[in-house]
Amino acid sequence: MVKEGYYFGLPFLVLGAAAYLLEWAIAAVVCVCLALFVFSFFRDPERVIPGETGAIVSPADGRVVVVTDEENAGRPGKRISIFLAIWNVHVNRAPAGGVITNLEYRPGKFLAAMREQASVENEQNVFTLSTDAGEMVFKQIAGLIARRVVSWKKAGERVARGERIGLVRFGSRADVWVPRDAEILVKLGDHVKGGASVLAMWPKKTEAWTANETKNSDADVNASVAGKQS
Repeated sequence: MVKEGYYFGLPFLVLGAAAYLLEWAIAAVVCVCLALFVFSFFRDPERVIPGETGAIVSPADGRVVVVTDEENAGRPGKRISIFLAIWNVHVNRAPAGGVITNLEYRPGKFLAAMREQASVENEQNVFTLSTDAGEMVFKQIAGLIARRVVSWKKAGERVARGERIGLVRFGSRADVWVPRDAEILVKLGDHVKGGASVLAMWPKKTEAWTANETKNSDADVNASVAGKQS
């Protein structure tokens, strides 16, 4: 359990004990139940992190609610959105290993996390991560009940795949954006676990791959020029 669980759960236990001593049975039971719920919400189970090269793991527990093509800063790519129900683990993890080149907090609304607009309009932390395969983006997004996004990292820090990076309190959403050359392995409705479930494969570009890509790109340009001249 993360330390926030003690901050929110222990007061309910104290109130429950006080109510019990005052023989307020119903109040005591309610307080103890609330304490148990809080402790459960802030649980932090260990996970087996996949070791495959190029694996992009889920940043959160929950259900995949969006898989779509989407541009980011003018770059074509794909976005996967995960909805975290109130009973899911809410500790978030890094989807890949790399350096956090930028971490931006964006204040916003608290729309229901299931709604598509939540990805843009809700309060969120936006992480830009530089990996061996290139740059990707992932977000912690607050929801209707979740009113606080918490990051345990800052820009400039290096993270490992599956490493704990923060949490969102009481129901939320997590987004992952990868360039279009990544292979998406999940579909709508899939249930995923943070740090353990592989969302996509995005292997490091080898020198041979990069040279071939450049060669093909040059060939396309030459063909285009030749076509215009003819």
